[in-house]
Amino acid sequence: MMMMMEVKEALFMNRGEGENSYAQNSSFTQKVASMTMPVLENAVETLFSKDFHLLQALNVADLGCATSPNTFTVISMIKRMMEKKCRELNCQTLELQVYLNDLPGNDFNTLFKGLLSKVVGNKCEEVSCYVMGVPGSFHGRLFPRNSLHLVHSCYSAHWLSQAPKGLTSREGLALNKGKIYISKTSPLVVREAYLSQFHEDFTMFLNARSQEVVPNGCMVLILPGRQSSNPSSMESCFTWELLAIAIAELVSQGLIDEDKLDTFNVPSYFPSLEEVKDIVERDGSFTIDHMEGFELDTPQMQENDKWVRVEKLAKAVRAFAEPIISNQFGHEIMDKLYDKFTYIVVSDLEGKIPKTTNIVLVLSKIIG
Repeated sequence: MMMMMEVKEALFMNRGEGENSYAQNSSFTQKVASMTMPVLENAVETLFSKDFHLLQALNVADLGCATSPNTFTVISMIKRMMEKKCRELNCQTLELQVYLNDLPGNDFNTLFKGLLSKVVGNKCEEVSCYVMGVPGSFHGRLFPRNSLHLVHSCYSAHWLSQAPKGLTSREGLALNKGKIYISKTSPLVVREAYLSQFHEDFTMFLNARSQEVVPNGCMVLILPGRQSSNPSSMESCFTWELLAIAIAELVSQGLIDEDKLDTFNVPSYFPSLEEVKDIVERDGSFTIDHMEGFELDTPQMQENDKWVRVEKLAKAVRAFAEPIISNQFGHEIMDKLYDKFTYIVVSDLEGKIPKTTNIVLVLSKIIG
């Protein structure tokens, strides 16, 4: 089973700018970020209403930034909002300090190359922007106490610090045999283990941020989730269920050792809105200012040809799943695996891709 240190080393999005890279295949998260931009704008507006414009600089952290253009969009929007509010309030323009965080395996080189050309390099802006990388796990402390005014995270907080504990019997047998995530065939203990791990990790996330965020500071969190109370519903299991089927077929062909499949569980969890709300309220460090869930079609569904649609989906899945999957099963079978994934979606599902539920959460740190 993949333990915590291994997750920290193996969990990252596909590097570089090639055809299988996350930089080239993150259109869905870009769409999600674009749709939730008004929520982030409102959060910046709220900070200014709390006299944060009296500061010399606004400290912002983007947690789990990967190499997606989302980060550039977020920084540019915050700069525009700061300029707008400073003009409205006729106050001295603040400086902006942005901390970009992800695990050490993240492709910070590609990220900063894009930043220099798209954000930092623009000298015409009123707001001076300073950006630095912060490698490390957001399940623990990353910043000094009371140093952050705004925390943003898009499609990151659903990743776990490790595969759920307790998925092996006392006799050493795998309890989620033949699967890599919660499935309709998974025993109840698997669902309970995943929820327990998410509860533990999201609580650690909130606890660390409660120490780092200033009183009245806020967080805008966007994560994939589910509307259903059932964690094995297709909306949250689609990708991992079909990858498990594809891996099982390669096992049957003798290309993958069966034990590698049976002992692998993805360190990720798609929570329901109720589960997220319950964890935040139990933690007690933040108030929930805004919470909503909305469904979204993947950009690939705009393609009329089902083969083109599914091939693009396979590239998008490969961009975020390949590093952690190849760490377990070997890089040499990745082409075969994603070809098999594509064939399964087209032949078994006629290229139908379910909508994805997105959870948007705005939290304010409680004073005192």
